Amino acid sequence: MRIGILTSGGDCPGINATIRGVCKTAISHYGMEVYGIRSGFRGLLDNDIIPLDENSLTGLLSMGGTILGTSREKPFKNRANVPVSEDKPAMMLKTIRERNLDCVVCIGGNGTQKTAAKLAATGVNVVTVPKTIDNDVWGTDISFGFDSAVSIATEAIDRLHSTASAHQRVMVIEVMGHKAGWIALYSGMAGGGDIILLPEIPFDIHRIGDTIINRLKKGKPYSIVVVAEGIPTLGGKKAAQYIAEEIEYETGFETRETVLGYIQRGGGPTAFDRNLATRMGGHATELIASGQFGRMVSLRGSEITSVPLSEVAGKLKLVTEEHDLVIQGRRMGICFG
Repeated sequence: MRIGILTSGGDCPGINATIRGVCKTAISHYGMEVYGIRSGFRGLLDNDIIPLDENSLTGLLSMGGTILGTSREKPFKNRANVPVSEDKPAMMLKTIRERNLDCVVCIGGNGTQKTAAKLAATGVNVVTVPKTIDNDVWGTDISFGFDSAVSIATEAIDRLHSTASAHQRVMVIEVMGHKAGWIALYSGMAGGGDIILLPEIPFDIHRIGDTIINRLKKGKPYSIVVVAEGIPTLGGKKAAQYIAEEIEYETGFETRETVLGYIQRGGGPTAFDRNLATRMGGHATELIASGQFGRMVSLRGSEITSVPLSEVAGKLKLVTEEHDLVIQGRRMGICFG
């Protein structure tokens, strides 16, 4: 078999480890031919495809980013009144036929899963692997990249404790997460955050101020506030800026903000993500070998399995107030807004 593999959407630690897992299993165990599709779905539009062999995979396990490059190309979007010569789905199908690809492996987050499902609906054999630091892909307990991002955010929070204590300040740290607050929840809990704000849980700025004042009354002169970038704000302000300004107004306490930004997506993956990416990549190849197409690789508990791609597309996995970390955090006195 000849399989193509692409990486689409935002980069994150573990993509290269997944490419390695897919390719090594395909080449060494199943004797397949593997081709790398550059720059996500754009590579199928431009016929920008290269062969991958064992030599291409050296050093990928610990390498950040993606050797294939990525893009946010959405070939099925805005198709109305498009000339036949510019019909992107037709262009992709032409490339797949010309290259004799028996299957396309798509590594990516929610947008990629949605595009891959539409590609599968045209009759292309597709298998996907969930990739996102936000951990919001429906159908899998954890996506690779999440543990690495949480580790980076947790280390940053750890470092802010010492400077917050030294200056007796409130420190607000903003982490990624537009619609899902998984990074804020996990890093906030692991880093000892006193207040954790998520897009899924409404917050009252007065309650946040009261929490900080009450901590001072208990002899705790500094506080750590962890916020997801997607929390609602006024005036289009960034999350950390808005919360820091409101805390200063409510309490009069000196407050500083830190925005981690893209540092959460950079660098090599953690050991957990390397192993998860390897397992998921290997399972993707097993699905291809057994003819199980139109599926997304998934982690359920400790087991690597798969779910129908049609069930994944268009859905988000969000934090709920019933999550055990939220419940336990509240029991320990952590404020969630």
